[in-house]
Amino acid sequence: MTMDFLNDAFMQRSLLAAVLVGITAPAVGIYLVQRRQALMGDGIGHVAMTGVGLGFLLNSSPIWMATLVAVAGSIAMELIRAYGKTRGDLALALLFYGGMAGGVMLTSLSKTGSNANLSSYLFGSLSTVSSEDVTSISLLAAFVVLVTVGLRKQLFAVSQDEEFARVTGLPVRALNLLIAVTAAITVTVAMRVVGLLLVSALMVVPVAAAQQLSKSFRATFVLAVATGIAVTLAGTVTSYYQDVPPGATIVLYAIGIFIALTLLATPLAKRRARAAEAATKDCDAQIPATRRPTDDVKV
Repeated sequence: MTMDFLNDAFMQRSLLAAVLVGITAPAVGIYLVQRRQALMGDGIGHVAMTGVGLGFLLNSSPIWMATLVAVAGSIAMELIRAYGKTRGDLALALLFYGGMAGGVMLTSLSKTGSNANLSSYLFGSLSTVSSEDVTSISLLAAFVVLVTVGLRKQLFAVSQDEEFARVTGLPVRALNLLIAVTAAITVTVAMRVVGLLLVSALMVVPVAAAQQLSKSFRATFVLAVATGIAVTLAGTVTSYYQDVPPGATIVLYAIGIFIALTLLATPLAKRRARAAEAATKDCDAQIPATRRPTDDVKV
């Protein structure tokens, strides 16, 4: 395989967008996984469809309209999660399906939009990534990286244990809303490459793959981002040569890496367990019998 694809302007734009998506999606996804909200990106993607349709209807940028609608939807989702109680699931379902239906309806009513145009936002499309899209994606990605890296300690604390974070004085409500807004922006960043319906997988699967080998948050973060970059670049290049959908290709690559790392992690975990058991036995053997704690216990 030669590097002639780099000579095409649209591939240069697509590869740059792919790298930005590969960085931002796992960077936000690691917090969603910690919060057990792995499917939040999927819900935001449904809501963002209304923004895309609104962009077509108003003859404005679908990315920026999708960002505005997705941010509003993510805030509503967070408020429903916090205060929805027993009716929360129903409210979220109405929000998700209403967003999808609204996107299809608004696109059909617009003069510039069509089902083909909408499909490129749902599943990603290399040939439709414009210079304006790259500029928008770059600005939004910069915000996502700034938040996820600059506030990683605070966001991790809130994602791990909200009650403990509240006791330590962190603004839990504001940080929860910030995570939701950042996730919404990430969805709109990724929709041109991966698509709205598949972006959630790129936010979650690289993180799940990284967790198979790493134990610390920092190592998981770095490995997840590296995996995201690798699969988005590989999927974009494969899509160029094989004429297959980029979003589906990227997600399948990510799942393949997850399976490979899972198979690799299983024997490593067993080996570590045996080593730890052997070390424990050696430590016990070095303790004199007359001074072992168990000898002082009366039955």
